[in-house]
Amino acid sequence: MGSLVVLKALSLHNNSLYGDIPSSLQNCKVLGLISLSDNKFSGIIPRWIVERKTLIVIHLRSNKFMGDIPPQICQLSFLRVLDLANNSLSGTIPKCLNDISAMAGGRSGGHNDVLVEDYDYQSYMESLILNIKGRDSEYKKILRYVRMIDLSSNNLSGSIPIEIFSLSERQSLNLSHNHLAGKISMEIGGMEYLESLDLSRNNISGEIPQTMANLTFLDDLNLSYNNLSGRIPLGTQIQTFNPLSFIGNAELCGAPLPKNCPEDEEEETQQPIGVGENREFPKIAWFYIGMGSGFFVGLWGVCGCLFFNKAWRHAYFSILMTSKTWPMWL
Repeated sequence: MGSLVVLKALSLHNNSLYGDIPSSLQNCKVLGLISLSDNKFSGIIPRWIVERKTLIVIHLRSNKFMGDIPPQICQLSFLRVLDLANNSLSGTIPKCLNDISAMAGGRSGGHNDVLVEDYDYQSYMESLILNIKGRDSEYKKILRYVRMIDLSSNNLSGSIPIEIFSLSERQSLNLSHNHLAGKISMEIGGMEYLESLDLSRNNISGEIPQTMANLTFLDDLNLSYNNLSGRIPLGTQIQTFNPLSFIGNAELCGAPLPKNCPEDEEEETQQPIGVGENREFPKIAWFYIGMGSGFFVGLWGVCGCLFFNKAWRHAYFSILMTSKTWPMWL
């Protein structure tokens, strides 16, 4: 296979291949896509892969690779898809990932896109099955527009590099099921095109940055089972997520979780007693109060006139005496 020096795309996913990746593949000088996912490859990720500057897609998920993520991967300025999930990689996430210009707003101008090849008789498009937003989907026509990093289900440790949040063109970031610690940087708000973010099942602490409310394209979020605390940021997007996206953080509060924040409970206890009741006083009660008052005023008005005016009083009783209904007034 190493004799295929003009090979541009290598896809051997979902087989039972094992052992190290053949070193002869480094003779493929124009390789743009390598997909060896769902196999049993082991050992460390070969250095020649992360030094092949023509690579656009590195898809090595679900194997048995171990060791660190080589920092030379940051030199791949055309890289759009980096999927190393479900391996046994350890160490920290390279801080230089912001050098990957294809994910940081740069364009691969002048680079021959291996995902689409035009021939005299037809056009050929590479396809790839990617796990984005928690489900496997085949990407073909839109593969050339996908920008993603998936390092989930490894043994990575340390903090999440601030630099990774400067990759503004990326649409999906999955760092779940690792041993990452530290806080989520405020810089996360700069990933304006981010659609999917999964940081679940780590040891991340601190508050969720308010800048996350700026991620207007975000429609898949999972921050569950960390050590996050404080109020969930208020934003038109964040409050629409399922509470399951935030469970497993004992000190987290606010919508969409049912748990109120301490300051909210203090405001409720400080409210004057009866204020709310007065606002909802039944209108029907005022009706009866008015009717009763009117009755007594009218009654005393009539009685008062009869008491102070002698002529009226004699006339009134004369009418009663001559009336046939007199017995009824007794």
